Amino acid sequence: MQAHAHDLRAEVAPAYEEDADADRFVHAVVRDWRTAPLEPADRALCEYASKLTHQQRGMTPADLEQLRAHGFDDTAIHDATQVVAYFNYITRIADALGVEPEDFIQPWGAAPGAG
Repeated sequence: MQAHAHDLRAEVAPAYEEDADADRFVHAVVRDWRTAPLEPADRALCEYASKLTHQQRGMTPADLEQLRAHGFDDTAIHDATQVVAYFNYITRIADALGVEPEDFIQPWGAAPGAG
């Protein structure tokens, strides 16, 4: 999770004039993406990823239509599904084999400036 937060920080940084604003955004997403200040399309994609991760047997064509309603075409939906599925797979492999998280990556999720 921490490595993904760092990747997100690198992706969003150009959209912010101040580093602290980019940090606040990433912290908000890490703490709870449902309450983070996401664009509607990003929120829809997070909803899709969450459902695919936690309730994959409940996926229906309506889930795809929800993404299409936010401007995602079939290629983007396919690509997003592949990425979500890959990370679900690799996380399960790491968990099963007892892979420890990298200790050189700064923790995210606490309020900026805390601990």
